[in-house]
Amino acid sequence: MFPPLPLPAEMRQWDAEALALGLPEELLMENAARAAFDVLREYQPQLTGLRVWLLMGSGNNGGDAACLARHLLDAGAEPLVLHTRPLAACKGACGKHVRIARAAGVTFERWRPAVFQRAELPHILVDGLLGTGFSGQLRPDALELVRSVNSLQSRPVVLALDIPSGLDGRTGLPMPEAVRATATVSFAAAKPGLALPEARPWTGALHVRSIGIPLAARRKAPCSFYVADGHCLAPLAEIQPGGFKNSYGHVLVVGGAPGLGGAAHLAARAALRAGAGLVTAAAPGAGIADIKNGWPEIMTLPLGESERQWPARLPQNFVELAQRCAALVVGPGMGRGQDAAAFVEALLALDHRPPTVFDADALVLLAGRQGLLDRITADDILTPHPGEAATLLGCSAADVQTDRQGALERLRDLCRGVIILKGAASLIGQADAPTLLCPYDVPQLAVGGSGDVLAGCAGGLLARLLPGMQTAKEQAQVHNNTANQTLTPSHMLAGQAAALHALAGKSIAEQWPLRGNTPSAVADALPQTLSACMAASESKDDILPWPR
Repeated sequence: MFPPLPLPAEMRQWDAEALALGLPEELLMENAARAAFDVLREYQPQLTGLRVWLLMGSGNNGGDAACLARHLLDAGAEPLVLHTRPLAACKGACGKHVRIARAAGVTFERWRPAVFQRAELPHILVDGLLGTGFSGQLRPDALELVRSVNSLQSRPVVLALDIPSGLDGRTGLPMPEAVRATATVSFAAAKPGLALPEARPWTGALHVRSIGIPLAARRKAPCSFYVADGHCLAPLAEIQPGGFKNSYGHVLVVGGAPGLGGAAHLAARAALRAGAGLVTAAAPGAGIADIKNGWPEIMTLPLGESERQWPARLPQNFVELAQRCAALVVGPGMGRGQDAAAFVEALLALDHRPPTVFDADALVLLAGRQGLLDRITADDILTPHPGEAATLLGCSAADVQTDRQGALERLRDLCRGVIILKGAASLIGQADAPTLLCPYDVPQLAVGGSGDVLAGCAGGLLARLLPGMQTAKEQAQVHNNTANQTLTPSHMLAGQAAALHALAGKSIAEQWPLRGNTPSAVADALPQTLSACMAASESKDDILPWPR
């Protein structure tokens, strides 16, 4: 359900566990080379007579390149392996594949800057310099080589093995520059940095290929990150036979103060589009008409005697409705006055409160009030954008954006709930659990109201899947590829909501390629997006973990 994104150290542990099971390292390297060969054939089906230069470091990445050179030679290409270290420095499986390749007739040559001044440059260049173990800054000689590759006037097809050299496998940032690849083939699993938007100018199209590391090995080395992409939406296709409206849950949206009703409307609209059976919006009376906005499907509950203020106490009819509902969405268009703050405080003290999505103004009202944050449960979801995250953390939005992973860690320390840190490549985390990374960068979502749609979408999924929470929990444990890590149902559903919301935004990009779309269009695209993902899954087409 959630494909793994092992950090470089976790990937090394996968390798070690595979070796401990008795799987030869030379075989893993052979499998990696075959996988890279298959990807390369997608770009150059006819290899006969093509010049292929393979840049080779002295580590396992270099061994992959040496092994790949042998397959290229057999396919009729003219491979030349340019090694940056003496071949005697190649030990273990790397050294063995170098010896095999040389014996098979592959040409090896020590790299020097003058090589790029030759009259006959390569048709294909393979980057096997540095693998995912690279960290820090490129050394001057490696930086010179990377820049030479990127400045080739006759631009060849560039295939990076596992990761473009110079790219940080955790952050996706060049250090300070990286090979600009046409395509990257990532072995066994993608790495977190490869899934981030910052990496895309360097990775080109990203291909993830298995190299035969057994599931038993992966289960012994849990991952810190998993990807929440279109693949995680498969469970949402299950429609209950004989179901009726209450089977799919009732969502209560709490928001839409006078003048701010559009936000609550978008949340309610998205909850319906996400599949909730019933949706009611509760707000002061003067905001009700704006919340309905001509949608008879959105039921409403005017609150209190004042037409413009949130009541000082929770009305009994509100309490009864809230306790009957499957999920709450609190905050869109709620306002930030003292009346709204008192209402949120009373709501958090409500007995038998359903799982709740806290968004927008509710997050600001929670900021700095640790007593209220302590009432957040593990079933709740908080959906801050960078500005709201900064308010919760007492820092600036720029600080959040500079280190989004660090910001998420601090946010999940504030409470027991699930955090969706919104933005390009949203991060979804909860204390003592792995992080889900939603890899999409969708300009069509950068519009006011888009966050309200995500909140409603999350509420709708919480409501419709609430009866199957235990099944969802079991699925999360099985599909995380670990024996020790599980996601809470709300954590899993938050990842699904983020992926569905992002893909809905992508689905309208053809109609609105330069933005200009409304968040209503995103909400209305949710059902069709889910249907398209299911069709792609059934036909075994790639759902595209990240855009190419």
